[in-house]
Amino acid sequence: MRKVLLPVLIIFLAVGGFLLLKATRPAAPPVEVSERSWRVDAVRIQPAQHRPEYTLYGRVETPDRWHAAAPVSGRVQSVWVRDGEAVEAGQVLLNMDPRDLAPRLALAQADLERERLRYQQDQQALERDRELAQLAEAKVRRAERLSASQLGSDRELDQAREDFARASLSLLQREQAIAEHPARLAQLQARRDEAERDQQRGNLVAPFAGRVGRVEVAPGDHLGVGQPLLTLYPLDGLYLRARLPERYVSVLAEALQRDEPLAASMPYAGRSYTASLERLGAEADVRGIDAWLRLGGRPDVPVGSLLAARLQGPKLEAVSLPFSALHGGERVYLIEDGRLRGVPVQLLGERRVNGQVEMLIAAQVLPAGALVMRTHLPNAIDGLLVDLAEVAGE
Repeated sequence: MRKVLLPVLIIFLAVGGFLLLKATRPAAPPVEVSERSWRVDAVRIQPAQHRPEYTLYGRVETPDRWHAAAPVSGRVQSVWVRDGEAVEAGQVLLNMDPRDLAPRLALAQADLERERLRYQQDQQALERDRELAQLAEAKVRRAERLSASQLGSDRELDQAREDFARASLSLLQREQAIAEHPARLAQLQARRDEAERDQQRGNLVAPFAGRVGRVEVAPGDHLGVGQPLLTLYPLDGLYLRARLPERYVSVLAEALQRDEPLAASMPYAGRSYTASLERLGAEADVRGIDAWLRLGGRPDVPVGSLLAARLQGPKLEAVSLPFSALHGGERVYLIEDGRLRGVPVQLLGERRVNGQVEMLIAAQVLPAGALVMRTHLPNAIDGLLVDLAEVAGE
């Protein structure tokens, strides 16, 4: 009996001790829930007149590049220029072998002279053909009278009619040849002019002052019709073709419609060149739209060079903010009563301040004197509690 009661007693004592400890434990202090505050920097904005700046990257091109090709088949006699040389208008660039060009002109000239002689002969022979036709017609009438009086045979009448038909056909062909003479003469003159033109093109002359892009042939090369010879581009017709982001298109397009000059500068090989925005392209894609900047003067920049241009835009009413204030590419956050409020904005361009690049945004949606958070918070949302550490602009 003792062996049974002792374990039961121990269990009751353990349970009683646990209940006593539970009843006498101290009460837990109440938990206070507090909202976390994020420490940020802000800037007090003041809209002002700014001239936005755009950094564009593009390639130097020229729409007036001249591609010279062989007018006829033949051989190259001499080449007077090399790649990259500057040439003046009227300067001889290349000569083809005249023995490949002169025979075509001589043959065309001979055909033209032969046609003129033929026309003179046709004019002289026309009267004879008319007389022969009249004689043949009179012969037919005599043969008909003799046949009617039974003094001539039908064979003689048939022969007279055949002679008359042959004489009439010869007269008709002669008159047709004379009538076709102006058309044949014009055709042969065109061939002569074409041969003369090809002979002149055989001595390749620069149509304008420019720079030789690439020479495709060498002396002694055999050429086919239309084979490329060389390329030439004008020194004063160079353009920088760059991609302009879509968000800046409307600002620059309106400035171009107002004929407002928009200048740009671009460095190359230790020198700085100027350019002006001339037009925007007519086709766009996800990267933006083409902007054509015409380089001023006669820049020593090869076609195909990759350049970075800094384009100055028109003066606009805008707010200057650091890029760290931009969230999601299109939103900034105002600080009102210690909390954030997101505002969608329109980017107008960039601005350099003390060596730092800031963004310019349209001032219409941001009230003057408002506080804008300039600290970039990845978790920024409307209503987030913030604590101001520093306020710039005050």
